[in-house]
Amino acid sequence: MAELTLGKALGAGLRRAMLDDDKVVLLGEDIGKLGGVFRITDGLLDEFGAARVIDTPLAESGIVGAAVGLAFRGYRPVVEIQFDGFVYPAFDQIVSQVAKLHYRTQGRVKMPITIRIPWAGGIGAAEHHSESPEAYFVHTAGLRVIAVSNPEDAYRSLRQAIASDDPVIFFEPKRLYHHKGEVDLEAPLADAAPMGLARVVRAGSDATLIAYGAMVSTALQAAEAAEDDGISLEVIDLRSLSPVDYDSVAASVRKTGRVVVAHEASREAGVAAEVIASITERCFEYLESAPLRVTGHDVPYPPAKLEKFHLPDLDRLLDAVDRVLDRPNSLTGADA
Repeated sequence: MAELTLGKALGAGLRRAMLDDDKVVLLGEDIGKLGGVFRITDGLLDEFGAARVIDTPLAESGIVGAAVGLAFRGYRPVVEIQFDGFVYPAFDQIVSQVAKLHYRTQGRVKMPITIRIPWAGGIGAAEHHSESPEAYFVHTAGLRVIAVSNPEDAYRSLRQAIASDDPVIFFEPKRLYHHKGEVDLEAPLADAAPMGLARVVRAGSDATLIAYGAMVSTALQAAEAAEDDGISLEVIDLRSLSPVDYDSVAASVRKTGRVVVAHEASREAGVAAEVIASITERCFEYLESAPLRVTGHDVPYPPAKLEKFHLPDLDRLLDAVDRVLDRPNSLTGADA
């Protein structure tokens, strides 16, 4: 076991993938000499050379377009989008080509492209640098969408994404880049949990709290705080946003009968809405109360001094838990 930050775990995952397969190439803005704006690719240019670690022009549509061409020629390109809000110029390439070429060619062409996106808020940056665009890609058939929450998962899931013949949108919570955890660098990839499976990160019996990315840490904090009041919360890390492991989700909800779903993205048409709709379809007879969402607000991402009011926090999660448990409402002082 090695203790690594999430950022270092991602770098280790990229390095291992490049050692395992010489068809893995990296593309992105400033990923070579600089090592990436978050230093995820630091040292890889020196080790693998400029033919495999490619500093690109500042043109996201061109970067993803080049990756499509490389995939046609049998390579496994890994694209870094420098910030979440910079992905939009490449949106047409992703939804019109990357997501559809396998289907359009009746399986003759594969698109083993991994698109890494440093993602979401909590670093004191404004719009275009703190956004949560996952719902756009979850809605797009033909893409896998992964959101990691810890160093071990980052290392394993990134290697799995690169080895997959499916195109993968790989979201990395940038505010967790410096968070440390144990990573097994030697365990065979075949022994890792499939990247499409959700994970129960804390067992509980009174309500299910579902999150992904950096919100998993907040959900675990909420579960610890709730325990002081005698409330047992089960916390699920979705890990995969498309497809969603609804078998694991439904098993938890059938046990607890109550559910809260949390994410940083805006509320309207977000991932939480789809998860709750699917839970209701699968588990309606088990639900003891209406499922609730705790999300970012339906506004453009606010300035740094206001982001603490935008991001779901411990109090907002515990308030939702009180409401699904029909306890006195901690934020309003009234019964739910």
